Amino acid sequence: VGRPETEWPRLGAMSVLGNALFDVERYEDALSVQEAELSMARRLDASEEHILVVRSNLASTYEVLGRDEEALVLRRDVHSRRVNRDGEEHTTTLIAANNYALSLMHLQRYQEAKSLLRRTLPVARRVLGDDDETT
Repeated sequence: VGRPETEWPRLGAMSVLGNALFDVERYEDALSVQEAELSMARRLDASEEHILVVRSNLASTYEVLGRDEEALVLRRDVHSRRVNRDGEEHTTTLIAANNYALSLMHLQRYQEAKSLLRRTLPVARRVLGDDDETT
């Protein structure tokens, strides 16, 4: 409290607060905090990793609020950036692909989800194994 906004501890505190509000099902409040966190992260030139995590959290909040189209836009972007940044075999990319497919299914875009999962499931099985919750 009383520190300039440019300090990193405030950004971390916003992340914790947004996640806690989501966990206790105060989704509108979580949304407000997550949107502010994303804005602050961009102003502070936070790492791409941090921004991807915030965008993924924001997509989850949009989904529980019934804002599925907005969630899909974020999920698609996070997945694309993960593929380009981390590669198709990275755990975070595979999780992003799974989240993206779930968003497609929420919107009843089953063919797109099926196509995505057909490409990523064999990779996930090879990289993570059949016993992983993602596969």
